[in-house]
Amino acid sequence: MPALSNQTLQILSTVIIVVGALSVIAVRLQAAKKPTSARKILIPPLGMSTGFLMFFAPMTRIPFTYGVIAFLFGCVFSIPLITTSKMHRQNGEVYLKRSPAFIIVLLALLLIRLALHTYIEKYVTIPQTGAIFFILAFGMLLPWRVAMYGRYKKFVAQGESSLRQATES
Repeated sequence: MPALSNQTLQILSTVIIVVGALSVIAVRLQAAKKPTSARKILIPPLGMSTGFLMFFAPMTRIPFTYGVIAFLFGCVFSIPLITTSKMHRQNGEVYLKRSPAFIIVLLALLLIRLALHTYIEKYVTIPQTGAIFFILAFGMLLPWRVAMYGRYKKFVAQGESSLRQATES
């Protein structure tokens, strides 16, 4: 099987990233229509963490400092998600309110990746670029979901204490 050219790999990876980003947006919009739970909040970072298995393949390995910087940039991108993610109670169930910041951050990451791709590929390969952006995305997802989980626990506890007070009255 002949090797794919760099240009073909670049186009293919861009198409996959665009389709992936649009899929994530669609899934998040649908998820906001259903009640949430601790499990639904914590499963995405756990599931995504399996992506670190890619580093068993030598072609995806990057310098440790690149990974740390990518993770920290992801943490910065998580701030608007953390601040705009809200919960509400409806019919005794907890729902996440749709956050326009989520879509904006995802699209911003996509645009940054596309804009920087030519620059970045001077220093790292296409598989390494994917690894860097994976770490960035994980750095965005992990703090956001941990913060959401903390809020969820408080929200549920407040609801339970309100319910107890109402039944005791």
